[in-house]
Amino acid sequence: MVILRPEPGWSASATAAHTLGLEVAGAPLFEIVPVAWDAPGEVDALLLGSANAARCAGRALAAYAGKPVYAVGEATAAATRAAGLVVLVTGDGDLAELVAAIEPAHRRILRLCGRDRTALAPLHGHEVIERTVYEAKARPLGELPRSAVIALHSPRATAHFAAECARLTLPRARFALAALSPAVAAAAGRGWAQVRSAAQPSDAALLALAREMCKTFVPAVGGP
Repeated sequence: MVILRPEPGWSASATAAHTLGLEVAGAPLFEIVPVAWDAPGEVDALLLGSANAARCAGRALAAYAGKPVYAVGEATAAATRAAGLVVLVTGDGDLAELVAAIEPAHRRILRLCGRDRTALAPLHGHEVIERTVYEAKARPLGELPRSAVIALHSPRATAHFAAECARLTLPRARFALAALSPAVAAAAGRGWAQVRSAAQPSDAALLALAREMCKTFVPAVGGP
């Protein structure tokens, strides 16, 4: 199978995949780069939808050391604690469900996020202040196996992978896509051997799906 997510997620996913008996190829399609940001004043809580937000926010994050944090998943929660903050709620990877869990008393929310992020629906009774603390810079697609199951973690990675396949004239029918969520799968377009979504938006569920697909995937024959 092929993993394309940025570091340090790439290494974490590769290690987990090896424990499942999967051979891993590929390299990160994006490089995560910190972005300078101005920290707003008083807030009631923080919302983090990615571990990269905690890793890239830098010294300014110390100003919120006593504030509760809503973290989208376990990896984000771990990075948040490593940055010296207190996690109040750890989600299961679904940002919308995490937002729904925000307590009424936390009226002023600081959302730390990437330049490309999921738009939030308006929150009644809450003010959400967004700050961009990192961006993902695209890289060219490296060498791939002639056919493989591709694990994809975001709509942007999926769209970039599809564009790189077109640029390199790689036949879509030679690749099966394992997507983290239906939104990730929808970004793929058509023509692939398979496109399936994980049962839950977590790396563990995605790798379990990829393992299942690797057992049965038979690429199309012919073509370059």
